[in-house]
Amino acid sequence: MTPKGRSVFRCTNCGAEHARWSGRCDVCGEWNTLVEEVVAKSAAGSGKGGAARRIGGHKSLAEGGSIAEPRKLREVSGSAEQRWKTGLDEFDFALGGGIVPGSMILIGGEPGIGKSTLLLQVAAKLEAAGRGTLYISGEESALQVRMRAERLTDAATEVNFLGETLLETILATAAAIGPSVVVVDSIQTVFTADLEGAPGSVGQVRECAARLMRFAKETGITVFVVGHVTREGGIAGPKTLEHIVDTVLYFEGEGMLDHRILRAIKNRFGSVDEIGVFRMTDRGLDPVANPSELFLGDRDNHASGSAVTALLEGSRPVLIEIQGLAAKSGFGMPQRVATGFDNRRLALLLAVLDKRAGLSFSQLDVFLNVVGGVRLQEPAGDLAVAAALASSVYDRPVGAGSIFLGEVGLGGEVRPVSQSERRLAEAAKMGMTKAFMAHRAIPSRVPKGIRPVGVKTIAELFAQLFQ
Repeated sequence: MTPKGRSVFRCTNCGAEHARWSGRCDVCGEWNTLVEEVVAKSAAGSGKGGAARRIGGHKSLAEGGSIAEPRKLREVSGSAEQRWKTGLDEFDFALGGGIVPGSMILIGGEPGIGKSTLLLQVAAKLEAAGRGTLYISGEESALQVRMRAERLTDAATEVNFLGETLLETILATAAAIGPSVVVVDSIQTVFTADLEGAPGSVGQVRECAARLMRFAKETGITVFVVGHVTREGGIAGPKTLEHIVDTVLYFEGEGMLDHRILRAIKNRFGSVDEIGVFRMTDRGLDPVANPSELFLGDRDNHASGSAVTALLEGSRPVLIEIQGLAAKSGFGMPQRVATGFDNRRLALLLAVLDKRAGLSFSQLDVFLNVVGGVRLQEPAGDLAVAAALASSVYDRPVGAGSIFLGEVGLGGEVRPVSQSERRLAEAAKMGMTKAFMAHRAIPSRVPKGIRPVGVKTIAELFAQLFQ
């Protein structure tokens, strides 16, 4: 039986330990992040091993440790192992080219977004390719997982399954079977008998994740863990959970939409902010090879209030459609409603359009929508937002073959954006014929089929579009 321990309060953001609860963490300054944790008494502080050792005339705080032999990095032998391809191209792309053997990957997302479905598909693909897998579920029964597997593919039923939550049993079973990949669904349900506290507590999550990480590094087995999310959208548990793992993937998507975005927010073996796009079907998640075609929507109606821009998601340019609507306000205070766009940025752009281009929205309701549920965060889409709103005010379309690239400054100037050549290449591939962008940002090499048009201010842009 685990010895009775003392209670401490640990910050879920930085992991700092406090003797008593307070509303604010003294280390990182975050509010309402301290949670109670039971810490088992350590036997290392008693008996003969409790005395601190004296090494080189200095008192060492390490008890029971041994002196290790360091090596020069040039003496380290071996070569990087080849990544494993899963057969799901978008999943491999988000990981940076495939699964790195011996790595630990955390996947988070809203309930019901498709985390378990995606990992079961990955396990099935690997199993079909001859790499053994072990799917461990602490939330669903074997029958529930089998019913999901039968909906996916026949290969999914060949995946080894274990319904277990005790960490020691999980590690012993995985070591005995020796699979290439272990999936733990989810880390919040796993617990170790060496610690007090319920599964999902700060101490349990941190300790279980650390042991799984050590197991992955020592055996070369890749470990996938599923993480729940909080109401604020972050992964539940201590922030150190994200620091422990090699890669953090976040599953995004709206319940009303049929597509999902897998975004890498941390990757020790690749670039961050890479995305993989999937479409939810009755047979599971299908990779979308061309996300631009998915997010562009129907561009054949030539309606006013619509403009296209190109965003960079990691290293991938993606074309998205922005829709704006300005209508006469029926109330005393005009509405400002934005979906997928920051409301404060919208207010700034409306002020610039009023002051620098003579477009007043003081008596108009403004609605802005980024098609496909995408979150527009980089300023490269400012020019498209301005063009869509102006198009709605003038009630004249901007042209189905036009794309807008540029940041709008407070003086109404159009500023260049990074990697314009890659954005133009994606636009040309999707059939765009004209690109409005900052005058000094036109690249020396322009992709065939698209003509860049340089503008210095938004007033100059509107003069070319609507006069």
